[in-house]
This record gives sequence, C-alpha cells and structure tokens, in this order.
Amino acid sequence: MPVLRPGRLRTILSVAGALILICTVYFNWTPTPASVVPSTAFEVPLTERQHVFWKVLKPILETHEPKCPPPNLLNPSGAIGYNATTTEPRPDLVELVGDNDLTILEEAHASYVQNITESKKLRPVHSPGTRGIVSTAGGSYLPVFLSSLRMLRRTGSTLPVEVYVKDKNEYEKKICEDLLPEMNARCLVLSDVVGTDAIEHYQLKVFAILFSSFEEVVWMDADCFPLDKPEILLNHEPFQSTGMVIWPDFWASTVSPLYYNISRQPMPSMAERQSSETGEMLISKKTHYRTLLLAAYYNYYGPSHYFRLLSQGAPGEGDKETFLQAASAVGEPFYAVSERVQAIGHPKEEGGIAGSAMAQSDPIADFAMTSQGKWRVKDPSVDRAPRVFFIHANYPKFNPAENVFGNKWETAPTLRPDGTDGRAWIVPEDALKRFGSDAERAYWEEIKWVSCNPEVEFKTWTNKPETCENVVGYWHNVFAEPHENDPKFFEEG
Repeated sequence: MPVLRPGRLRTILSVAGALILICTVYFNWTPTPASVVPSTAFEVPLTERQHVFWKVLKPILETHEPKCPPPNLLNPSGAIGYNATTTEPRPDLVELVGDNDLTILEEAHASYVQNITESKKLRPVHSPGTRGIVSTAGGSYLPVFLSSLRMLRRTGSTLPVEVYVKDKNEYEKKICEDLLPEMNARCLVLSDVVGTDAIEHYQLKVFAILFSSFEEVVWMDADCFPLDKPEILLNHEPFQSTGMVIWPDFWASTVSPLYYNISRQPMPSMAERQSSETGEMLISKKTHYRTLLLAAYYNYYGPSHYFRLLSQGAPGEGDKETFLQAASAVGEPFYAVSERVQAIGHPKEEGGIAGSAMAQSDPIADFAMTSQGKWRVKDPSVDRAPRVFFIHANYPKFNPAENVFGNKWETAPTLRPDGTDGRAWIVPEDALKRFGSDAERAYWEEIKWVSCNPEVEFKTWTNKPETCENVVGYWHNVFAEPHENDPKFFEEG
C-alpha cells in the first residue's frame, strides 16, 4: 500500500476542502429574488428583442384587420352605476353597418387568436424571473410621474421601474439619464420600437407592458401611487394563483352584446362585476401572454372598432376594458377586486363630493373575504373594508404648473369653499381612515421636492418660475402645521 508524503497529503486535503466549500455554496445559493433585481438589470439591451417581437406581431395584427366599417353608436350608455344585485338587461346600443359585419369581426377575432396561439416566432421580450413597475409618461405627465415615483420609493419598494415615452420629442435627457436612474428607474422610447406607426395615448399601455423587460408587471398610471410596497401583492393571493389582478371603476360594465358574439363567449349578467379601472394592474406575462396579445389587438383596432364595442360610450371609453375581456376571451384566469372604488375629495357647497382622486383597495384582504363568500359589494356589513392600497390622483392631474391650483379645474382641489387654500382629500372620512397615514401630506411633500429641486427641469415648465413659489405657499398654508380639523387616517380600535 503506497504511503502519502505529508506535503502531498496536505495538498489533497486542501483540494478536497475547497471542493466541499464550492459544493456547499452551490447547493445553498439562492438566486436574487425578482423583487430586488438591481438597476444593473437595465444594462441588458432590450432593443433587439423588441424589434424582433414587433416585426412578428405587427404583420399578425394587420393580417387580421376587421375589414368592415366601424360600428355605429346609437346612444351613449352614459354613467350607469354598478349594482351587484341588478337584474337589468345589458345595454345594446351599438349596431353594425353591413349584413356580414358580425361574421367578418368574428372570423378576424378567431383567426387572430389562433395565430398568436400557434406562432412559434412570437416570442416575449421579457427576462424570465424578473418583476417590476411599468408606466407611461411624457410632456405634462412627466412631472406627475416623478411625484408618483417618489411616493413609490417612500414605501420602501425596490422594484425597478420602466417608464415609456411616446417618441423622442417626449424624451427629456436630464430627467431620464441623470435623475431617474438614481431611483432605479429608466425611460424607454416607444417609437424606437414601433417607428412611425400611430399608437396613441390610450393604446400605449398594452404595448409598454409587452415591450417591458419584466415578466411580472405592476402597471401604474403616471398619476397613480401605492401606500405600501406593491411587491407584497405579487407575493400573495390572488396574484399567486391567477397571475392577473384588476381593479373596479365606479360604473357598471357596458360591454356590447355584439362583443360576446364576436369573441364567442357567453354574455355575463350586469351584476357579475364592475367595469375596469386600469390605472393600476398586476399581470404575469408567463401566465397571461395571450391575454396581452389579444389586448394589443383590441387596442390596435380600438379607435375604429373595439373601444366602442367594449364600452358603448360609457365614461372613460378607451383601453380600460381591453385587458379583462381579453383574459376572459382566451380563458386565462384573473381576479377582479370586488371592493368598490371610492372617490376622495372635498365637499361641494351644493352637496356631494368634488372628487379629485380614486382610492383602490388591498386585493389580498378583498380576496380573503370573497374566498369566504363575503361580498361587501353586495352587503357592506359582512366585514370591515380593506385598507386602501392605491391612490389614483386623476382629476385633475396634480401637476403644480397646470390645473391643480385655483379654479382652473372644475373640482378646484386645493381650494376651500371660501376660496382659501385647503386640503384636496378630506371626505369621505371612512375612506381616509383606511389610508393608514397622511398620504396627501406625503404627496405634497414630494410635489414640493419635484417643484423646487434645482436639478429638476421639465420642458413643459419652461417660463413657469412661479411653480415652486406657488407650491411652497400652498404647503405653508395647509401642511406646515397641524390643524384641528385635519382628517384622521386610522380606524379607531
């Protein structure tokens, strides 16, 4: 039996120890969670994948164009409030022009769905295992987006952010290249992908989501911000089991009966769910790729055909119904939050609320209730309302260089009835108590930072040097010191 010399024995033992260490590290290593992907993830260029994707998708969209005239709207459906117990029939207010138009639309829809299902070349552009926030901004929306981004970071969220601008004219170099990267965000230019193809305001959302680098997407409009870390929602039900969560609007769903014929679906009752409000949305491209591709079809032909079919002239007609209806049409699951959206604002002199924002609820708590058969939308007494998770400050956009001060907007959010400066959000009290903190004060703190930081320059704020002074004056009058009549932001007990 050979005898090992001491030096050789030490070498063998050292090598064995190193191998054991390497194996231990390998088997115990856990990949970085998608929620904390560092900003270096942005260094991977998307452009080539995006171009290849659009080069495949665009011909498919155009091959299945609905070759018939746009549907006629006989009468707009108007603002029909949602009633969870209604037995009213669905409005039927759209008519097709030609005798064969229904067949043309139905066959184009079916062949498009078949094509996107069978295509081997239509590969998604996202990086597997990633998650992040996607938005669109540009022009007067960019200052609003920056305030929302800072509200996001106040929650402690580390999710990376991609914000799409429509074209090079909306790209602001100093903001996009100097300021946003410091907050783990970056700008992307949609026209770099689609060229001169006409994609307008209400169509941008679905293409921004499709072109984004993230597999799991939290969509937030530029004027929407969370009150807690949105990654929490991605880690829990109902997103974990469905891969898609959508929030309600104030109104009943007014999808045309014709649409259900075109998409070959049974027509739901008017009581089944509210219409959609897509200022915020959760969606996984891994589970809902076909949903997004069909929503792209609805948006591409939205102005000509589908927006009218999906809303029949209801308030906010545009892209908002395209996502849920697309998921339903291709049979992919979704969770529609049932808790009613709440308008928040200040009282009108003549009664009612001058609403300047919408409060949307925590889907985790909503799902916990509906899973037990508790539907507050039918009977509010069955349980306590969920906390507010998102605020969509949309009416007007809180851009301090534009409509938010004075009487420039019908809701005059910053004025009391006597014309003095006041809070925008003081009613309803029960909704404010579900905030958990003074979100309005925090929002104005960020608006003040955006307005008065010398490093922040927007094209749309050129020749508006009074913006910072106006914000500081309003802040001093309203938020600098507490007031006896300030709202309460916590539930008692």
